[in-house]
Amino acid sequence: MAQFRSKPFGVTKSGEKVNEYIISNPGGLEVHVLNYGCVIKNILVPTKKGPVDVVIGHDTLADYENDFNSQSSTCCGAFVGRYANRIENAVFSVGGRAYHLEANNGKNHLHGTFPRKIYEVKSFGDTLLLEAESPDGEDGFPGNLKISVRYILTEDNALRMDYRVSSDADTVLNLTNHTYFNLDGEGDVLNQKLKLYASRYLEGNNETCPTGRILPVAGTPMDFTSGKPLGRDIDTGFSQTTMVGGGFDHCFVIDRDRGSSQSLCAWATSEKSGISMKMYTTQPGIQLYTGNFLQDCPTPGKGGVPLQKYSGFALETQHFPCSPSHPEFPTTILRAGKVFRANTTLRFFTGRQCGRL
Repeated sequence: MAQFRSKPFGVTKSGEKVNEYIISNPGGLEVHVLNYGCVIKNILVPTKKGPVDVVIGHDTLADYENDFNSQSSTCCGAFVGRYANRIENAVFSVGGRAYHLEANNGKNHLHGTFPRKIYEVKSFGDTLLLEAESPDGEDGFPGNLKISVRYILTEDNALRMDYRVSSDADTVLNLTNHTYFNLDGEGDVLNQKLKLYASRYLEGNNETCPTGRILPVAGTPMDFTSGKPLGRDIDTGFSQTTMVGGGFDHCFVIDRDRGSSQSLCAWATSEKSGISMKMYTTQPGIQLYTGNFLQDCPTPGKGGVPLQKYSGFALETQHFPCSPSHPEFPTTILRAGKVFRANTTLRFFTGRQCGRL
């Protein structure tokens, strides 16, 4: 069974106390979580050479606050909403009424305030439960939300993230976790291999919003279906990768068998550390972001080392970006009195357990 302990992590600029919660299992996997933004601060994976922290982040609360409140926020490790990814032109309509949001990413709205919230924490069994509320009008969205995030660490080295959100008014909602992974624990991720179980992707425009076209990955640099190093096709002159800073920042459509719920969507591995990670989700899409602008982060990474381009990659399971502008996409409308549920599981392997990607 998982073991829990906690320690103070700091005090926010507004005077709220933040704690660091440490969950460990008998196999030696250790996960550190903050009640600020539900941030996954560390994931320590045991190897023969000692534990490797496979998560990019910061050492202090002040660094997280300054990062998350900046125009170039990384959202490192945070639970993201009310609407993960972009809402085009920072406006959407529901129930015949238009709602105008903060344009915090060019003329679009990106991610929202959930990463900056303080969550109430409970722990029981193998579960860390974090809860908060989002009042009607926060970020410009309608409805009072009740938010529940569960982090569950299992004995077989899996971390499960469960989300449950309800609203008292019709609204739009898109949730993800924004952890950046580096399976080497240092350097860049260009030699780490990734396989995506996705044969299609959403074409983006020059503002990283979907054009509405869902295209096959076959024969393009977007093809990760057989697995390849992240750096192999990262900047080949292909327009889709060039326009997002020389890399990937795209939503892929997860291949899912009819009737299935949680599906394998990604498999990443490092030959250097011997660590492999498989990701499973109930969500329809996965945004691959290769940290093309991590160098713009205003605060240092762990150990005081500045974050660099490609020093981590994010795999953001979610619904499709800009869904309010594309009724043909899976709906992101949460009806009053209903509950949105989603879960994503990370499973870690080392050595011979990894298999071959």
